[in-house]
Amino acid sequence: MANHKSAVKRATQNEIKRIRNKSIKTRIKKVTKEVRLSLNKDSSEITLKKLNTAQSIIDNSAKKGVIHKKTAARKISRLSKLVVATAA
Repeated sequence: MANHKSAVKRATQNEIKRIRNKSIKTRIKKVTKEVRLSLNKDSSEITLKKLNTAQSIIDNSAKKGVIHKKTAARKISRLSKLVVATAA
């Protein structure tokens, strides 16, 4: 454990950020899974709404610095490509 006051504060801040980042990353996984499952059983209209929601959540996580900007772009691109391929 940290000995200096500043190191203790930094450790506390890191723990808070870790928990917040973990919840956001879990949310990204959940929304991505919903879109993929929606491809098989829902109409294309509902799937597109879920895709838009997923894009928003992924973009916001990149904006907050939880994931890298290019990682977010790659995830969105792959999801969009999948939806368009199954819709056609």
